[in-house]
Amino acid sequence: MDIQEIIINYGIGFYFYLTLLSTVGFIIMAWDKKQAENRQRRIPENQFMLLAFLGGSGGIAFGMLIFKHKTSKKKFYMGIPGIYVLQWAFLFAVLFYGL
Repeated sequence: MDIQEIIINYGIGFYFYLTLLSTVGFIIMAWDKKQAENRQRRIPENQFMLLAFLGGSGGIAFGMLIFKHKTSKKKFYMGIPGIYVLQWAFLFAVLFYGL
């Protein structure tokens, strides 16, 4: 079974996985913003990037826009959308070209 068949056969699980990680990304972006306002312990930036890389980039990007959090950091305003685009490009390449 190649990767294309896996994605097609397990599409619902894959969709649930991405939705879950995006929701978690959005929630931790809100939580980190609240922590920043209260000058309390924060989530390390590398954990945001790891979560984005694992599939939560959509939720983190949406959280950046809604909460206006981490939008002045190049690592975030360039990195998170870049990861998001690369993930979708990879998915389309797998589905349409069977890479």
